[in-house]
Amino acid sequence: MVKLDDTDKDILRYLQQDAKLTTKELASRLNLSPTPVYERIRRLENEGVIKRYVAIVDREKVGKDLMVLCNIRLKEHAREAGEVFVKTIVGMTEVVECLNISGDYDFLIKVVVSDMREYQSFIMNKLASLENIGSTQSIFVMGEIKAETAYEPS
Repeated sequence: MVKLDDTDKDILRYLQQDAKLTTKELASRLNLSPTPVYERIRRLENEGVIKRYVAIVDREKVGKDLMVLCNIRLKEHAREAGEVFVKTIVGMTEVVECLNISGDYDFLIKVVVSDMREYQSFIMNKLASLENIGSTQSIFVMGEIKAETAYEPS
């Protein structure tokens, strides 16, 4: 874990709210000059605390109305088989998150598609074509109550 002081945490909070803030705007909010703020941001980037900057898109406004959580159980748990699964899943554009989990299933993926027909095609033509899939369970999201991308730095 990277050691963060209060100023680092404030920078992270501001950037998670709006990554387009300029160094000058951040410096003003932090009551600092731009140079130390710039240096702190670069350090946070270099240490991997800030991984990347992205735009958060409203999925429904781009026609991705169906979100499905899909539990996956693998047939084989050997390292190579797991690596093939992970490499393949990472390349699937419909999969927006993939978690390795404990319990009855091995992975939980979040799939975002336009409708049930596209999800069926994803299951039949992509997921079911993977040799190591033992079983799946689909959970259809009826409503998104909270979806955050920001973490509170500790």
